[in-house]
Order: sequence, then C-alpha cells, then structure tokens
Amino acid sequence: MDKSPNPPLSAKLLEYHDLLLKWSKRINLVAPSTLADAKTRHFEDSRQLLPLIPPSETGKKKIVLDIGSGAGFPGMVIAIERPDLSVHLVESDTKKCAFLSTISRETNTPALIHNQRIEAVGMLNDVVPDVITARALASLTDLLALTKRWWQNHPQIMLIFPKGAKAKDEVAEAQKAYDFQLKTIASTTDHLAQILVLTQVKEL
Repeated sequence: MDKSPNPPLSAKLLEYHDLLLKWSKRINLVAPSTLADAKTRHFEDSRQLLPLIPPSETGKKKIVLDIGSGAGFPGMVIAIERPDLSVHLVESDTKKCAFLSTISRETNTPALIHNQRIEAVGMLNDVVPDVITARALASLTDLLALTKRWWQNHPQIMLIFPKGAKAKDEVAEAQKAYDFQLKTIASTTDHLAQILVLTQVKEL
C-alpha cells in the first residue's frame, strides 16, 4: 500500500475515525481487514476527491450526491471537509444510516441522509446534483445506469468514481453502452487504483 502524501486528518475526521472503530465492534461498517489502516484506506482515499469538486458559487451551494454511502466514504468525508457543499448521502442499510447520523451530529456537519435504495429515492427526483460520487458500490456500467435519471437531462453533471485495479476494463465495458468524456487520475493511496471523472454522459 502506497502511503499518501496528504496532510494529517482534521480533528473532525479523527473523531469520525474513532467512532468508526467504536461502532465497528457492533456492526459491520467496512471490511474488518481495513480497520487497522482505516486512515489511509478510507479517509485519505476519500479526501482525494476533494480537489476534484469545483467550489460553490457565492450564495449557492453545489450539490453532491453520494450513492451507496455505506459508512460515509466518500460522502461524509466530503461533507465534513467541504462545508461549501450540500451533500446528500443515500444508503439502504438502516444501521449504517444511524452511524452516518451520529457522525453528522458529533462532528456538527450538516448532511442530508436518505435511508433508501438508490433506485427508489423519490425525494431526490427534483434534486439536480452538480456532482455524483460512489465508492466500492458497483461496476461503472451499473453506476451509469443507476445515475441515469440525473445525467440524461443534465450533461454537465460530474461523476466521480474511485476504482481499483480493474478500472480500465470497467471503462471499456461501459463504453459499449455509453459515450462520455473521461479523465483518469492516479490514486495516491493505491498504485493500482484510479479515480474516474466523467462528464457529458450519453447512451449509445
């Protein structure tokens, strides 16, 4: 595992980390094998997305939609570190949503948590996100299908998906059904991983 050159975690992220370890004794939030190196594997890995998200305009917060949020990576990390953004987290697991609500409360971080499956998030039908994120949720092809309701009429939406060693294969498979502008960024926490940034998504 490559060590990230990122600066130390903020006080709020350290509190988040401590709560992750505490809650993980009772419920499965992340893979147990990653807990010992959670600061790199989850927190620093999520922080890589922060500079990729454009700043909000004066008086209008940009909207970030994080789907399949799980224990909050990257969505809750983004909410904590970027108060200029309005962050929605969608997670179907009730226990994980209780954890996310605790993190939001304990770190005094506004975040909109939706305890629903992404396919059935009716309350977000009128929300037009500026950025959609997802980490360790599904293949790129499936992610594009899950997010179609937003990008099909708003090609300016930016999709940011951290991916592992099979990123290139996932892109090739997705390009069989979709056309998109793609930028790939090397991960600083895993030399085999990449961050995919997509815009102008269209079905073929």
